[in-house]
Amino acid sequence: MPRHNGHGPAITRTVVSDQQRVVLERWVGAHKTPQSVAVRARVVLMAAAGESNSAIARALGVPRPTV
Repeated sequence: MPRHNGHGPAITRTVVSDQQRVVLERWVGAHKTPQSVAVRARVVLMAAAGESNSAIARALGVPRPTV
């Protein structure tokens, strides 16, 4: 269930299973993965690790709406 911090929209936690994490990490590390897929996989992994959308956008050098 989303929680609200009182500053903007509700916060939704991203949960990734161990199996999903393995696949996402494989995509990030594979040289043949399209860059767009690798970036999306990194976004999901960072969100699952508890990073904020703003921090993810800064770290990956993408616009915040992309996250």
